Amino acid sequence: MTPLLPEAFLRRPLAHRALHDIKQGRPENSRAAIKAAISAGYGIEIDIQLSADDQAMVFHDYNLARLTEAQGRVRDTCAADLQKTQLRAGAEGIPGLPEVLDLVAGQVPLLIEIKDQDGAMGPSIGPLEASVARALQGYAGPVALMSFNPHSVVRLAELAPDIPRGLVTSAYKPSVHLHASVCDTLREIPDYDRAACAFISHEKDDLARPRVSELKGNGARILCWTVRSPEEEAQARQIADNITFEQYLAPIAA
Repeated sequence: MTPLLPEAFLRRPLAHRALHDIKQGRPENSRAAIKAAISAGYGIEIDIQLSADDQAMVFHDYNLARLTEAQGRVRDTCAADLQKTQLRAGAEGIPGLPEVLDLVAGQVPLLIEIKDQDGAMGPSIGPLEASVARALQGYAGPVALMSFNPHSVVRLAELAPDIPRGLVTSAYKPSVHLHASVCDTLREIPDYDRAACAFISHEKDDLARPRVSELKGNGARILCWTVRSPEEEAQARQIADNITFEQYLAPIAA
């Protein structure tokens, strides 16, 4: 049976990479940004990367340079060193997922994106999904899992079958890392049923895609990313059930 996305994920806008604001000393995916989102009453979206010793770390990029003063890949650095690697414009290191789960503690919905570890949305995955599943054992708050990589979501269905899961989806523009044929396949969201999903989180500028409407008509919940103004929110909510937002304070419905 596919676990349903809790209603809490539809009532509170989701702060993208938590409620980050560099000017206020709150980097992306930081403890400070997470605490700010909780205080404001928002749901939280975070990203997960894998350390060299197979620990789930709360960090968006594959490389350290943009968000920290360090160099190199997250995947080549052990968790202890990542925790000591200071985030730019903040006074803290990179948190591990268990610490963030203790911090959130069910106070607000937590949407966890597992970053693709294959490099091309392929099947070379596993350690990160296993680490996330271990960390979530016994977590009692509203939580959901998602990834762009459908193989990752299928694995999560095996490792954590009771946790709602979904696919992150988009218009999929070909790139150096993603071949056009892969984009053509993923664009039609063919793995929704195979992964026993409850929702998608779709690119806001592509919400009018017929496949999105088809999934919604069949009961899928539609989240979207990333909304950056009230005007964009009004447009997105014509289709989406909820938004992931940043760079402004989205209103919370009464």
